[in-house]
Amino acid sequence: MSTGFEDFKFNKQLLNAIADAGYTEATAVQQKAIPPILNGQDVMGIAQTGTGKTAAYVLPIIMRLKYAQGEHPRALIVAPTRELAIQIEENVRTFATYTDLRVVTLYGGLGPKTQIEQVYKGADIIVATPGRFMDFYLAGHLVTKLLQVLVLDEADKMMDMGFMPQINRILEVVPRKRQNLLFSATMSDKIRELSANFLEFPTVIEVTPQATPAQTVTQKLYLVPNIRTKINLLKYLLDGETKIKKLMVFCKTRTNAEEVYKFLHRRYGEQGVKVLHANKGQNTRINSINAFKDDKVKMLVSTDVAARGIDVSDVSHVINFDVPFVIEDYVHRIGRTGRAFNSGEAITFCTPAEEYYIRKIEKLIRQEIPVSALPGEVFVEETPYEERQAQAKEIDEQKRKENPEFKGAFHEKKTVNQRKKFDAAKDKKYRGKGGKTKGKR
Repeated sequence: MSTGFEDFKFNKQLLNAIADAGYTEATAVQQKAIPPILNGQDVMGIAQTGTGKTAAYVLPIIMRLKYAQGEHPRALIVAPTRELAIQIEENVRTFATYTDLRVVTLYGGLGPKTQIEQVYKGADIIVATPGRFMDFYLAGHLVTKLLQVLVLDEADKMMDMGFMPQINRILEVVPRKRQNLLFSATMSDKIRELSANFLEFPTVIEVTPQATPAQTVTQKLYLVPNIRTKINLLKYLLDGETKIKKLMVFCKTRTNAEEVYKFLHRRYGEQGVKVLHANKGQNTRINSINAFKDDKVKMLVSTDVAARGIDVSDVSHVINFDVPFVIEDYVHRIGRTGRAFNSGEAITFCTPAEEYYIRKIEKLIRQEIPVSALPGEVFVEETPYEERQAQAKEIDEQKRKENPEFKGAFHEKKTVNQRKKFDAAKDKKYRGKGGKTKGKR
């Protein structure tokens, strides 16, 4: 049963802003989360990206705060990355357009001067990354005693990124009496532990079974021997796929992202593709995201820094050039497509050394990813010696993870070689002695 936003007790300003933004019916997470949040309850939401969870907490917060008041913030939203923080700020501004509520976003990568000035002008809602928030608080720029609502968004990602100490500090410096909202794409043991410390008798909302890819995404897996063949397959798919309207290509390292970007850049030019990774400056990253959002470029190559929380509509395809090491990131990556009831396709390239992670991903999402045969037109390159060695070493590491007793092909090879060397040296020494003896006679 679909629910319109009129079914919630929103005021006219909020309903007008929602209508202006083009939203007509609430998504599943919004239907389940908005009523208890409006009611002042603590809420724990397990919802993957693309389900509309940002609006699920932003709308009730705006409804609660209603209008600008005083100088100090009354709501704090904490997010793991600056990209997500900027996006949440955009959501707040969109829905608060008919109110005088003030929102300030705090994140690193820029000098703090402008952000400090904005805080001192007065703020009702602060959106912040954990590190920058604590820097501002410790420097005395923020007063937290009036905070009524605290949101931890993408809590699992914050833990993966090592922000737990900062989160614990934040929990120490905000008022005890407050409403707490925690959103996460996965329900790990760490998240359960955090929720036990952080939430009081929470309403738990699980929109889809844990870590399940959106039903609107078709998944496909290609088994390839090496990186060069991955490039050939990417070329083949781009040449032949007329259905690719908007594409995100995910790589596990900055080096791979840069290489894939250079390859695509040579073929499609600056107007065809942008790249996003941690080595790029803040302005470059924001410009790349905006160019992709505004359809100025058709393709965005990225590391997992962009896998979460970046809401770009109409991404028709996601290509995992590499399989992610953090297996939960697979769900977030492919969640970039098939958003808001649209269908999408997620294609993954997998080398022998990455099959280990595919098995773990399939276990996580509780489904097999269908394997497609490599098209005959794709030229299969021979794996260079160094890459072959690196793959063998990685496979050994994986086996050792599963079985600490495993010594590994590398170890066995080394042992055999060492024995051969030892025997040869011994033989040489023995024959040398024999030679001396002969001489003496």
